[in-house]
Amino acid sequence: MIVSRVVARKSIYQFRRFHKCIVVCQTDTAPAATSRPVEPLTVPIPEGANKPVNPKLDKIANDITSLNLIEVMELSDLLKKRLNLPDAQVMPIGGFVGAPKSDEVEEAPKQVKSSFTVKLMKFDEKQKIALIKEIKQLLPNTNLVQAKKFIESVPVVIMADISQEEANKLKESIVKVGGEVEIS
Repeated sequence: MIVSRVVARKSIYQFRRFHKCIVVCQTDTAPAATSRPVEPLTVPIPEGANKPVNPKLDKIANDITSLNLIEVMELSDLLKKRLNLPDAQVMPIGGFVGAPKSDEVEEAPKQVKSSFTVKLMKFDEKQKIALIKEIKQLLPNTNLVQAKKFIESVPVVIMADISQEEANKLKESIVKVGGEVEIS
């Protein structure tokens, strides 16, 4: 009532603008019939707080915790059948019951290392220029400036995943020009 008196005192132009504003505001807040309904905003859960649990999962967890040992074993067998899971070996509570005899134990064949990494550990300052030239030749697409920065950042990997023969050749060439190399 008070609003209409104030508007009535003003010009009719202002009343029309006010009326249009109310109509626009009402249509903005009400969801349109053609658009999908607006979902309410949810407050994010703080990191330290527990997240709400799905009621379905909560019910299942409560049912499982109320089972006795025999029922748990039957449930386990049923799930193994339905999900086609293999039987897992159960480890005894006290650890292994008996250690295998020494004649029964077969040592696993040792794996032969097939790839090696050559790493420059340090170098002789007197032969730095010769080492820079050697690194430039060994590393493709490397200029002298890049080779200098490369050897100044020791320890640095020169080459990785190479054969033992290549690693030994590389080590010999680096040692000749005053570098100390580690092969791993």
